[in-house]
Amino acid sequence: MNALVLKGGRVIDPSQGVDEKRDLYICDSKVVRTLSEQPDVIDVSGKIVCPGLIDIHVHLREPGQGAKETIQTGSWSAAAGGFTSVVAMPNTNPVADGPDTIAWIKQRAAQLAVVNVFPTGCISKDMAGEFLSPIGQLKSAGVVAITDDGKCIQNNDLMRRALQYATMFDLPIMDHCQDADLSNGGVMNEGYWSTVLGLKGWPNIAEEIIVARNAMLAELTGAHIHCQHLSAAGSVRILRQAKARGIPISGEICAHHIVLTDECLKTYDSNFKMNPPLRTQADIDALIEGVGDGTIEYLASDHAPHCEFEKEVELDDAPFGILGLETEVGIYLKYLVHAKIISLHEMIRRMTIVASDLCGLHKGTLKVGSDADITVLDPDLEWTVDKHQFLSKARNTPFHEHQLKGRATMTIVGGKIVWSLENGLVSHS
Repeated sequence: MNALVLKGGRVIDPSQGVDEKRDLYICDSKVVRTLSEQPDVIDVSGKIVCPGLIDIHVHLREPGQGAKETIQTGSWSAAAGGFTSVVAMPNTNPVADGPDTIAWIKQRAAQLAVVNVFPTGCISKDMAGEFLSPIGQLKSAGVVAITDDGKCIQNNDLMRRALQYATMFDLPIMDHCQDADLSNGGVMNEGYWSTVLGLKGWPNIAEEIIVARNAMLAELTGAHIHCQHLSAAGSVRILRQAKARGIPISGEICAHHIVLTDECLKTYDSNFKMNPPLRTQADIDALIEGVGDGTIEYLASDHAPHCEFEKEVELDDAPFGILGLETEVGIYLKYLVHAKIISLHEMIRRMTIVASDLCGLHKGTLKVGSDADITVLDPDLEWTVDKHQFLSKARNTPFHEHQLKGRATMTIVGGKIVWSLENGLVSHS
């Protein structure tokens, strides 16, 4: 028997409406009501104890891109960020469009990951946007959602049929909203700075038109569609109007899109190059308003590791994407909670039970008998981001030396401490 008590913390569990100072008991891998044997005691007084945080948008790069990240190192990075569960995107090499690849990912995660890894499968074969993947087989293999993240289905009829099939198998569809003709090779936001810098622009309308398309298809089919990493003000407006009409659609933001603008690219630093691109302050204001009024319910990272040599090229040639897992909580605490856009309770709710429910993970709660996946937070801890301290294999972040307020101090998965701020990575294969 492995007994543990987290003593004296403020327990916030939105799944039960709990927000009070009390001890939390763990026996083996489960949350329990009481303990009959002498437990190990961890003093968490002054800290927040909450269900393990969940990130629904993460790239772990395996199979095929282990130089950037592996399932093992990605899970270390997640643990260091306070996450106990991550939803992994399928744009690997080969892409995860069949049950064999999903089986490999699950086996690899079971052997090497220190957090729960939930794979997604592709909407289309080879992510080519021409034919549907075997959605039923993907479901049987264990995917929790389907998405062509990194690409967007341009064929509206194929997207309609994907929604219909996904509903049959009770799988959410996540969509990377990008019209390929309108974005047309753009490498940054289309606007003042793209003109000044002489770089090809990726306009807001290329995202907004797909969000509108998705709302119309969701209304037609009755199937839920989740719009990933929203960046444009118009997308928020469309989403708000669609939700007001009862259309089953949702949206997420990623941390970098509420902090950084396209002006950051004026030094041609490729660590500010991402897809969708950094927009303007007006877009940030709209995204934050959308988070505040509940239009945008989901908070994610789009953790996208790359090798340093890949980013150390001309901006036009550098790949899109940045790291996110180890800075995400600090950014959301600083720019949403401390800025009084949403409460700490609400941030935890969105990153636990709300995220879990979207993908059917059966996580995000501290109910007695639930898996003992737990995050301990210090919401007031001020710290400076140091990319050299990351547990990710990659270093491509625009937040190096950024001042943040609030971070995870301990991550517990299945009743075992896997990472703590004091001791670092505690348990790994």
